[in-house]
Amino acid sequence: MAFLEMASEEAAVTMVNYYTPVTPHLRSQPIFIQYSNHRELKTDNLPNQARAQAALQAVSAVQSGSLALPGAPTNEGTVLPGQSPVLRIIIENLFYPVTLEVLHQIFSKFGTVLKIITFTKNNQFQALLQYADPLNAQYAKMALDGQNIYNACCTLRIDFSKLTSLNVKYNNDKSRDFTRLDLPTGDGHPSLEPPMAAAFGAPGIISSPYAGAAGFAPAIGFPQATGLSVPAVPGALGPLTITSSAVTGRMAIPGASGIPGNSVLLVTNLNPDLITPHGLFILFGVYGDVHRVKIMFNKKENALVQMADANQAQLAMNHLSGQRLYGKVLRATLSKHQAVQLPREGQEDQGLTKDFSNSPLHRFKKPGSKNFQNIFPPSATLHLSNIPPSVTMDDLKNLFTEAGCSVKAFKFFQKDRKMALIQLGSVEEAIQALIELHNHDLGENHHLRVSFSKSTI
Repeated sequence: MAFLEMASEEAAVTMVNYYTPVTPHLRSQPIFIQYSNHRELKTDNLPNQARAQAALQAVSAVQSGSLALPGAPTNEGTVLPGQSPVLRIIIENLFYPVTLEVLHQIFSKFGTVLKIITFTKNNQFQALLQYADPLNAQYAKMALDGQNIYNACCTLRIDFSKLTSLNVKYNNDKSRDFTRLDLPTGDGHPSLEPPMAAAFGAPGIISSPYAGAAGFAPAIGFPQATGLSVPAVPGALGPLTITSSAVTGRMAIPGASGIPGNSVLLVTNLNPDLITPHGLFILFGVYGDVHRVKIMFNKKENALVQMADANQAQLAMNHLSGQRLYGKVLRATLSKHQAVQLPREGQEDQGLTKDFSNSPLHRFKKPGSKNFQNIFPPSATLHLSNIPPSVTMDDLKNLFTEAGCSVKAFKFFQKDRKMALIQLGSVEEAIQALIELHNHDLGENHHLRVSFSKSTI
């Protein structure tokens, strides 16, 4: 382990955000990066200062192109032609049961997980997991193949599936389609389409060995995985086994022991002068349907955000924790509360608790909505849609400028002028612009839709 002090907090946030979706590798070893509780490093009289300085000089040399790191993978960013976005995962040495939620939590670190099916074949617990992008599947395979979920057991063996897409019929504890919240729960035994069953050499019904294992806590709930003194075992998923927030590459807030699989997030370090329940609803609504928001009455820099389900809560936490909002670095972890309570009648609340469960602004209420496949981390480039024909580029630029943004670039989509990209001065500006201008009335019964883009102009 090591500490690294950046020139500024913004540089540290940029670095963590950059490496959260794509784990860096050094000499074929995955490196996990998270925030420290230390505000600065004291480096006086350290015996290994010379080594640290040499390492910094080596990094500088690599950046200038004058040195190559021995053993560093050179083909990390290349995807083989026809490579599948579907991974086949076998869990060996299965000492503790591994749930679908645990797999989703671990593999979401490397990209958007669309579907998971778990089953047993040849007395081995296996899973098929589909990413939105084959590149995410490649990064996950590189980082996780051979790792242990728990110390010294539950080893992941990962290869690419011959299938290019999964067909999930039921959303339950054995199979899940995260793009289709409307699927029935079935009887807990998902049946597969004939071509998929043939791919396993299995009959049409796939069963799980853990029908009776509900008494086991999920991965992050075991006593030895409290995040304090877990012994380092070579090949174990170090930070991934500690706390739910560490799965996202970020530190948990001390004392905020959340419930794994919870749909309520504790959001801290907010700017109490500028944040509103509606602002949090719009921002967290990029990653799921927000049902309720409560800003704490006596501590307004803290809030609870209740999402539609645990997967959306995890997605929002992964993408938003560590982002700057109104000058402060937002933190999000799973809450110990399982629901946000509305104030009792006559109870003083100052409008700090809001129920959004029936809001028309939910992005994911339509089954199979394309919005599920367009979920991206916060970026300085925003995707604009639902633009009426009468609104010009200058109109939109002025709208964002008046909201306090510096517009760096703008372009309409060639094939569809109802959509455009706008690039702002920073990610923080884009986050604040999204909060302020999503659903802005452009006239002609058109309300502007704003989301984060993976593209740049």
